[in-house]
Amino acid sequence: MDVRRAAQRYPGGDPATGIESSHAFSFGPHYDPDNLRFGAVIACNEERLAPGAGFDEHPHSHTEIVTWVVEGELTHRDSEGNETVVRHGDVQRLSSAGGVRHVERNDGAEPLTFVQMWLAPVRPGGEPSYEIVRGIADSTPYAVPEAGAMLHVRRLGAGERTAVPDGAYAYVHVVRGEVRLGGEELGPGDSVRVVGAKDLAAEGLTPAELLMWEMAG
Repeated sequence: MDVRRAAQRYPGGDPATGIESSHAFSFGPHYDPDNLRFGAVIACNEERLAPGAGFDEHPHSHTEIVTWVVEGELTHRDSEGNETVVRHGDVQRLSSAGGVRHVERNDGAEPLTFVQMWLAPVRPGGEPSYEIVRGIADSTPYAVPEAGAMLHVRRLGAGERTAVPDGAYAYVHVVRGEVRLGGEELGPGDSVRVVGAKDLAAEGLTPAELLMWEMAG
């Protein structure tokens, strides 16, 4: 079990333009050959956009991009003609496949915070696709078969426990609140990488929200 603290993330973005980023994995100018991926996960970025700020149109390919809004509203537009507003509780997935371009902006009046996770596909190529699940229910798994992965969203009350999915790889990201997992106390932005996860549980020390990836290999 490998615990990574929020303070260990690589800083990024462009604060002068209202963009603040923190990266859990090797990213952009912060190249770290020992931190390129875990299971299928190749990025877990926390993004903070001021009102009016955003990422202009940019390309992706051969990546499954899953986005979770923490607070605020994210406007998404892509070259496949999809245009949506993503809010807290929604799961958004963009399968970039052979290639797609998209825009991400905070067109709202309040600050926007979101977590974006990139997964490597089992097989590269194919046609891009897009999906959004509005208001996913607690503990409802969301499958990303293209990456051989399953996302579990859990919202815990203080003292409430949830199982960490058994499997070859489990990646747990704390969105909000404080939890205890495997004897470690975790706060917002902390994450845990578990190889050969079995019979592990996370307990809410306060009301908390977790994103947990279950991956076969």
